Amino acid sequence: MRKTVFFLFLISFIFTNAQPRIWNIVNINKAVQTPTEASKLIVKEADKLLTKTIASVVDKKTVPPSGDKHDYLSQGRYWWPNPKTADGLPYIRKDGVVNPEIEDFDRGALSVMVRSITTLSLAYTLTTDNKYAEKAVQNLRIWFINKKTKMNPNMNFGQTIPGRYEGKGRGEGVLDTYSFVELLDGVELLTKSDEYTKKDRAAMKIWFTEYLNWLQTSEVAKEEFEAKNNHGTAFDIQVVRYSLFVGNEVLAKEYLNAFAQRRLFTQIQPDGSQPLELARTTALGYSTFNLKHFIDMCWLAKSLGIDLFNSTSTDGRSITKAIEFLIPYIGKTVEDFPYKQIKDWDKVQKELKWELYRADQLTKSSAYKNIYTQIINSSQKEKNYLLY
Repeated sequence: MRKTVFFLFLISFIFTNAQPRIWNIVNINKAVQTPTEASKLIVKEADKLLTKTIASVVDKKTVPPSGDKHDYLSQGRYWWPNPKTADGLPYIRKDGVVNPEIEDFDRGALSVMVRSITTLSLAYTLTTDNKYAEKAVQNLRIWFINKKTKMNPNMNFGQTIPGRYEGKGRGEGVLDTYSFVELLDGVELLTKSDEYTKKDRAAMKIWFTEYLNWLQTSEVAKEEFEAKNNHGTAFDIQVVRYSLFVGNEVLAKEYLNAFAQRRLFTQIQPDGSQPLELARTTALGYSTFNLKHFIDMCWLAKSLGIDLFNSTSTDGRSITKAIEFLIPYIGKTVEDFPYKQIKDWDKVQKELKWELYRADQLTKSSAYKNIYTQIINSSQKEKNYLLY
């Protein structure tokens, strides 16, 4: 009886609140009417995906400690074999240096799945051709719905470290599912297609309801919630996005209303610096990464009519201050940066400009236009140009 009531409760939300929350739907709708270079390339990429089969969590070679291949398994990005021990255990940390062993687990397959579904759902929206929706739904079923292949809704073994924690996952592993935030924007676009059936929609709601419950009750997830840096930021955003997807607006607003005090004002100093991100070996990269999360949350808030971007503490901490702290390093060399950035200087500079663009789109202003204009004009073939 309880399952029946729960199912009906979920169905009541299937045809309501179906909207992208992170993506700029105005830009997407404009591209439907007048195709852009970016939209044409998305369709071209989607055409290639039509004949490809994505891997599922059960396709990995390594079995998680639970003995269930349906449990997601990944390894910490910056952990390497210990050169001082014969078996390399326990692994040691090299911040900012990615161990290629991470590709042997589920992280890569998850990324491919998310990219395929977002690309296919966009192609469906841009063309109204159901073949793209059909393939996107097939991939959703592989990862979230089909009993033989679906991922269990937990991250009990996310970002494990060989030789440590008895093979159990860490709070940091929850960040692996951050791409589900934009994945769900793609899923929302599929609601216009008959290929995405009522049964599919209900199953997706159930999966994310169960994952949301895991995020609220698991000791592993609790570690991530208590993180004081970008991990804590990303945790809150995931809870809000999944809450909106399953129709729990009360929980979404609870996290949104606490976000400024809990994340913005504790992570951003009055001068705009983010000390915990600046302490990393890729300080500009992580400061920009966390800024992206802040702006993602602002877009989620905006979808509910909440202005989070202009939240300011009594001593002046705000997203604007965080931006102003980073702006002086745009266009400079890594040698001009007083913190560590051991790789990807040019790449991060570009990413930072995109976040300034997103901030202006969010606030409908041109506060930073003189900084990002060149990169935007030269990036019209990029997916970002369409989505943000």
